[in-house]
Amino acid sequence: MLSSLSKSLRLNLPKVVLLLMLSGFVGVGALPGYLSNGQWRWTAPPPVAVLDNLKALKKVGIEFPGWQTIAKQATEIGEHKWMRQEIQDATQTIATVLFLPQTKSIAQPQVEWTDLDGFQRWKTDSHRPIQTHSITVEFLRAWTPRQTYAVMRWYAWEDGGHPAPIQWFIRDRLAQWQNQRAAWVAVSVILPIEPLEDIEPHRSKLESLVQTVQSTLTNQILRSNRSI
Repeated sequence: MLSSLSKSLRLNLPKVVLLLMLSGFVGVGALPGYLSNGQWRWTAPPPVAVLDNLKALKKVGIEFPGWQTIAKQATEIGEHKWMRQEIQDATQTIATVLFLPQTKSIAQPQVEWTDLDGFQRWKTDSHRPIQTHSITVEFLRAWTPRQTYAVMRWYAWEDGGHPAPIQWFIRDRLAQWQNQRAAWVAVSVILPIEPLEDIEPHRSKLESLVQTVQSTLTNQILRSNRSI
């Protein structure tokens, strides 16, 4: 019995530690607001300073250095409208960038990747996290009967990014300690490839584009001292 209990504790210890960490972050983010106005911070979080930038991004998109926008449109996916941009570089490589910016101070990332996969009727495999400079992205292969894609996706914020919503949640709680917010944009970068082709040969190209997208969003959208 003791052996079984010990094994159970070892298996569940990471979950317990994560729950304790989240509880701590929630407390850290909420306590200053509670002490200052008598209300818990999550009931009335600070406003997002760059909300106007995010709303404009959703309507007009953004231009990326080294890439030309050849088409763009608002696309309804799930319960939200995404900005979809088709872009092309000097080598005639065509890629798609999909954005879903935060447009309300209380909005949180939730099921964006599930919505995208369902909307595009993708099957996916080869999922793995990739660290590229200041952000982590999910690298995967997606396909339909007609086309295969190499994909990288993540939630972008000013000083980082990650595909898991929990990472944004932690960053936002830490920002609230200073009466700030971590504004976010869900981003999916999509590169068409040969049918069921391995995605690894396309990793370098995608990483370069991802870095361009992240830096452009940071400099033009997500920093509170900048505007479109």
